Amino acid sequence: MKSVQSRRLRRALTICVALLTTVLSSHAAEKMRLRVDDYQIDAEVFPHTHKLTAKAKVKFTALEDLNIASFELHNALRVSKVLDDHNKALTAERVTQDSTVRVQLPNGLSKDSSTTLTFEYEGVLDSADDSPVQGLKLASVGDDTSYLLYAGRWFPVNAYGINRFTATMNITVPAHMLAIGSGKEAASSTAAPKRPTGGAVPTRTYSFVWDKPSFPGTIVAGQFQEFKSNEAGVDLHLFLKPVHQSLGTTYAETAIKEFTYYVTLYGSAPSTTLKVVEIPDDTVPAAWAPEIAAIASRAVTEKVNYRLLANTIAHQWWGVSVSPSSRDDWWLNDGFARYSEARYVEQAAGPAGLEEAVKDMSVGALAYDTVPLSSVGKMDVFSPEFQSLVTDKGAMILHMLRWVEGDQKFDQTMRTFASKFSGKSASLSDFRGIAEQNYGDKLTWFFSQWLDSTGAPEFKTKYTIYRLGNNKGFRVVGQISQDLDLFRMPVKLKIDTDGKTEEKTVEVVGTNSAFSVETFGKPRRIVVDPDHRVLGNSSDIRLRASIQRGQGMVQQGDLAGALSEYNKALDVNKNSSLAHYRVAEVFFQQHNYQAAANAYRDALNGDGEPRWTEVWSHIQLGKIFDITGQRERATNEYRQAIQTNDNTQGALDEARRYLQKPYEQQKSEEHAGE
Repeated sequence: MKSVQSRRLRRALTICVALLTTVLSSHAAEKMRLRVDDYQIDAEVFPHTHKLTAKAKVKFTALEDLNIASFELHNALRVSKVLDDHNKALTAERVTQDSTVRVQLPNGLSKDSSTTLTFEYEGVLDSADDSPVQGLKLASVGDDTSYLLYAGRWFPVNAYGINRFTATMNITVPAHMLAIGSGKEAASSTAAPKRPTGGAVPTRTYSFVWDKPSFPGTIVAGQFQEFKSNEAGVDLHLFLKPVHQSLGTTYAETAIKEFTYYVTLYGSAPSTTLKVVEIPDDTVPAAWAPEIAAIASRAVTEKVNYRLLANTIAHQWWGVSVSPSSRDDWWLNDGFARYSEARYVEQAAGPAGLEEAVKDMSVGALAYDTVPLSSVGKMDVFSPEFQSLVTDKGAMILHMLRWVEGDQKFDQTMRTFASKFSGKSASLSDFRGIAEQNYGDKLTWFFSQWLDSTGAPEFKTKYTIYRLGNNKGFRVVGQISQDLDLFRMPVKLKIDTDGKTEEKTVEVVGTNSAFSVETFGKPRRIVVDPDHRVLGNSSDIRLRASIQRGQGMVQQGDLAGALSEYNKALDVNKNSSLAHYRVAEVFFQQHNYQAAANAYRDALNGDGEPRWTEVWSHIQLGKIFDITGQRERATNEYRQAIQTNDNTQGALDEARRYLQKPYEQQKSEEHAGE
């Protein structure tokens, strides 16, 4: 893939989960001292000057005696006034280190008492400089598209992702723009005020009312082509940029299929309305809010990225409806959405599709398996470690619970959990209680093993085959071994024979577990866990986990550490095309073009996995030759790229473009790796 674009994509993908589902670490670890109940927000965006002005009335309840009320607010927004419920001005302190505003309550607020504060504020939102997450835009006001993500703290936020609230948001935008938000909406033209640049501009005010406690804090405004459908009882609104309007039908059909599939799995969503909206590429790959599933432009292609869309839509159940009680419970949100994505892949692409999704989840689950999932709240919420654990290990726990309970009981567990905690926050103990009720026994051993411990088994077998007398077939006697002393899980054995394939479930307990299987045909091969039902380690997992850790280090600017991880992957498989490609990317960023060219050639001469490494290695070699003034060699590489007929991430379009005009390094790339 393109060095710079793929780097940006990986950075955004890795950080996305934490952005959409976590709180800033400085606050998440603290006990919640107040609960916001409702917002009444009047806001106006001025796209040409990138400005937001807003007034927010925040009704909240003290969970303990309070003298100070603290809220998170984007650092680019300046608070001009804070009023109490008697319109008396209060003192507000801005703390930029943790993006908070702390308001003195002169008379204090006793536990369980409620009051309302009114904030007036404004600011310019056009970069990531003052973002709550360093280096990533979460709120932006611009001529083409304005997006105010809940993660951007564009209004005063308490306990992001934990504190459920209701809201009425009145958003004023230029009349040529559409605004998309959560809840019932009404639009009316209004007289335009004077702009900061002078002149009257027609405006429209959209009112969004969400009256069920959740997280209705995302607004997107811009020029869109709207597609509507009410198929299968879904009130679907699809908002795409005009350049993508030809894809409207395909994306509408996919969104409806995914939404209705989740209805069959989990029951009704909080709303039958779904607004799928395209957002710019300079922010997260996907975002969700009540009734909203937003995906970045780069994912809107002729080949639908149905996995990303499925994951985002699944948050209507896991996030919008059921949300975590604490940061330690975050896997009940992101892990559940990730496994919902895998379930839809299974529905759409069959067992082979599920197997690929499980392999991806296994890599993420074990890439940073140093902290138990039950203690993940102690970690930096924006670290790759936190994100991998809550998303991928959380999803793998559901995958294994499905194997332990069986499909019918597992599906009942998920439906009951979704129904019982609809519109509420939930904890691990809440989910475990429902799982045990459906399983018919305690599952302490299961949850303790996978949430309170680290590591995963690497299964090995040794066995002897005996021929039975009187033409009765064969008996295989052996044992499954692995290195975790406290391990306990049912594990399937598959025995391939000259005739019928035999299967047996073995209760693996401890480091060695015996088994005995009788077959009619002579056994030829024995496979442990053939369907990947149990999170297990392997050389392939270790290789891919090293590569994932390396990518995390690249995102954090640690290129030396990344090279070290990539070399660990090459220690596992010296022919790994992916590992060689990632090494080449680092050298390319450092402008070490000879080393980069060597590594891209190693990728071409490697195992060819994944397939896209071939086309993009040729393109990157072409870029290197263009940079070093060797145009004939560059065009040869671009032609070889086209001959692969692999258009992953628009590779063929890129190769054709550079055939027409030599690649020139952009200023934004010149020091990207330094």
